[in-house]
Amino acid sequence: MDWELAGKIVWVIFVVCWGAIRWVPNKRSRRTEINTTVRTVRERLSIAISTIGIGIIPGIWVFTGFPNSLNFEPIPLFIVIGGLVCLFALYLFKTTHKALGAMWSFSLDLRSEHKLVTEGIYKKVRHPMYSAFWLWAIGQSLVLSNWVAAFSAFVGFGVLYFLRVGQEEKMMLKEFGAEYEEYSQITGRIFPRLK
Repeated sequence: MDWELAGKIVWVIFVVCWGAIRWVPNKRSRRTEINTTVRTVRERLSIAISTIGIGIIPGIWVFTGFPNSLNFEPIPLFIVIGGLVCLFALYLFKTTHKALGAMWSFSLDLRSEHKLVTEGIYKKVRHPMYSAFWLWAIGQSLVLSNWVAAFSAFVGFGVLYFLRVGQEEKMMLKEFGAEYEEYSQITGRIFPRLK
């Protein structure tokens, strides 16, 4: 079996499913007016870097083989485990979108009549969408057998995460005050808080 090709197929299926999951919430949230936004140059740049790392760089390797000088021997067990990690990332991604509904936004936005979502997946984790993206990075590193394509998501999404998460939490604290502060004390940022 061609395991390199198998890993590429897993990655392509994952990206297509990810886009399909995001399609409906994106349509729905566009109908809800934005009340507050933090779309700074830093925010736009971090989104661009993330897109390059999680989509463009691996996509170039998957479809062209470039740079093939950085390929390594695929490990079948890693590809299977990576596929399972990707499945869990998709589940988490879908669950997060469902919980947010029209409150979801691609950027740092608060919708009109925005409500703090604390139920479902948000009962334990404040930023489960970021958790799903970290799982994407792990899954991608396991299914793709090229050093650049495999690990570019860690760099790309890492930049977005570390530039954005603090800013997002400040925005939520400003909007929801004590309610968000209390919520932050009982939930983990991207992992459930251990009791």
